Amino acid sequence: MSTDINLLGKGLIRLGVLLLLFIASPIIITMGFKAIDKFTEAPKLYLAYVLIAAGCLLLIYTIYFAFKTFKVISNSIFNSK
Repeated sequence: MSTDINLLGKGLIRLGVLLLLFIASPIIITMGFKAIDKFTEAPKLYLAYVLIAAGCLLLIYTIYFAFKTFKVISNSIFNSK
């Protein structure tokens, strides 16, 4: 068993992107909830709800991307060739 260096490099790049997603998605959700507290008018309040929805969708995508990233890393380390 040898490690596939090219696939491991791809996995580590994806791990860096995953780290950014893990930071960005909760921040977007928090900004949406703070915007709900601050804004009372209709157009700005809709923006707050859009931020919450986008943050939740990004959080779901982050979890999916995490599973795919760790699959790539495990395939590169435990190569069957």
